[in-house]
Amino acid sequence: MKPYTIRSIRELHQLLELPKPKHPLISLIDFSVIKCYDDEKLETVTYGFYCIAIKKNFKGKMRYGQQHFDFDEGIMTFYAPNQVIITEIRDDWELEGYWLTIHPDFLQGSSLSREIHEYGFFSYNLNEALHLSMEEENTINQLLLDISKESQFSIDTFSHSIIIRQIELLLTYSNRFYNRQFLTRKQANSSLLSNFETLLNSYFVESEEIPSVGYFAERMNISRNYLSDMLRSTTGQSAQQHIQQKLIEKAKILLSTSELNVSEIAFKLGFEHPQSFHKLFKSKTDLSPLEYRASIGEN
Repeated sequence: MKPYTIRSIRELHQLLELPKPKHPLISLIDFSVIKCYDDEKLETVTYGFYCIAIKKNFKGKMRYGQQHFDFDEGIMTFYAPNQVIITEIRDDWELEGYWLTIHPDFLQGSSLSREIHEYGFFSYNLNEALHLSMEEENTINQLLLDISKESQFSIDTFSHSIIIRQIELLLTYSNRFYNRQFLTRKQANSSLLSNFETLLNSYFVESEEIPSVGYFAERMNISRNYLSDMLRSTTGQSAQQHIQQKLIEKAKILLSTSELNVSEIAFKLGFEHPQSFHKLFKSKTDLSPLEYRASIGEN
């Protein structure tokens, strides 16, 4: 089914039979006042704006890609514009929580317009949602209500800057709580780390191409950003840094045990250009490939 596109916050309010938003580019919706519909067109949607939601008593199913996920406890989800969200529509929902919608135009002219892309959780899968403690939930709810209150004031020279700062604070707290979630799920993350390392080692045995982060994320059934953030929280290095480290380890072996020249080693490792291999190797070891080979001969 082709996704039904909801381009504006005003259009969303109309679909949900809510009053016109106080501000055309930002709105906080109370889930408890939303009516649920069985209109098939609303089962598969994309939004033309950012969505940050905290939900409780969500008894239905949501799908991201080809997977279904059940959520019947408090969760927090983040969607960037144009992501496809599939929801099982039911008329017996009694949702609680809040739904913050932010149009990209509201962020224009602020540093957040650029920095919001650095918050990886906007690209997490649904099974990677943020589960909050009661204290954390209270903090998030208060931040959302503060944003809503400010957005309903008469717009003046300060209101936009204040709301931007409030959104930044909300995202910073979300980052903090996700980091806590990574730390409190050590056993699950340890299993993911072990799986990643196994796939990484196998790849370099079987292939002579440089792998992408997406390659491993797809096989581990998690999003690219979640994989990198989990690894960074667990090991201090992102997925890309792990891949690069493995490349350097393999390069060192080839430099010390083979008679291949540097260009041949670069091509064998999957680099299209030897200069790219030279640059990466020196950035990670402080030596050029030839300097490293020479240092091995001296020892």
